[in-house]
Amino acid sequence: MRQTCLRATLAVAISTLALPAAAQEVAVVAAPDDGVRVARNDSRVRMIVPMEVIDQQAAREYEQVKQEAIAKKTLLGDDDPQVQRLREIGIRLLPQTVLWNPRAGRWPWEINVIRANQVNAFCMPGGKMAVYTGLLDDLKLTDDEVAMVMGHEIAHALEEHARQRAAQAEISNLGANVVSQLTGFGNLGNMDIGANAKMLSLRFSRREETEADLIGMDIAARAGYDPRAAITLWRKMGTVLAAGDEFTSTHPSGRSRIAVLEAHMKEVLPLYAAAISMPMEKLPAHRPNMANLGGAPVDAGDEDQQSPLKK
Repeated sequence: MRQTCLRATLAVAISTLALPAAAQEVAVVAAPDDGVRVARNDSRVRMIVPMEVIDQQAAREYEQVKQEAIAKKTLLGDDDPQVQRLREIGIRLLPQTVLWNPRAGRWPWEINVIRANQVNAFCMPGGKMAVYTGLLDDLKLTDDEVAMVMGHEIAHALEEHARQRAAQAEISNLGANVVSQLTGFGNLGNMDIGANAKMLSLRFSRREETEADLIGMDIAARAGYDPRAAITLWRKMGTVLAAGDEFTSTHPSGRSRIAVLEAHMKEVLPLYAAAISMPMEKLPAHRPNMANLGGAPVDAGDEDQQSPLKK
């Protein structure tokens, strides 16, 4: 019942910023006129995989994840404080999503929490999100930092990064000769992508991770969360977690990443100030909740900005 109420609340919240119906039919990512400036890689390769196929695949996988958690008694209930906390943050974040992808206003959003030591979170295409308690507990995240994590994962879905990776998997599977015969990268109709593009196993590229960082920070700032928390979040990732942890292996957290966030901070701080109705010059200093964080390590990453990051 509570999950149904969440969807209804989110639907009302999103409708306040929804674009006109004609604009919502546009099946491409968008960008607001203000806020963060992102150098995107607008590849037509993703067009060979229909959005509907990706959304359906994501919904099936998400339901499987939920059922497995239910069987293990690790899916936190609607009344759990952590679940309520994340859903309240989601209610503030999600109205901002339509500025970056008009389709998001019609997604059946879900936000769940799974009890596990795993330090990870994800948002599948179509708005299917889960956060593991290890991420919340081990890093002692503030609401601002949680908003940065959620914004980052949401941005992957908004930017259709999974669709891009799925399309590239199909190209590898079908071969260049077959793909070259697809006029204008026409989509593959009712193909089965299940064997080639499991949503939770997809690895994004460094460029895609950067896009998610910046767009997620923009979304969170518009929702009234301090974007400076993105810096402390990734410092925590780099100093608290071991190098082999799942989240750090797929979400590199070195100084170069933080430098990019800092370079764009001047674009998102005004959004945050406007959201909390405070003049820029009166914004209070950001105080992280963890002393002696130190500097984040330098991460090597992958040389090819477009290739999936290696685990």
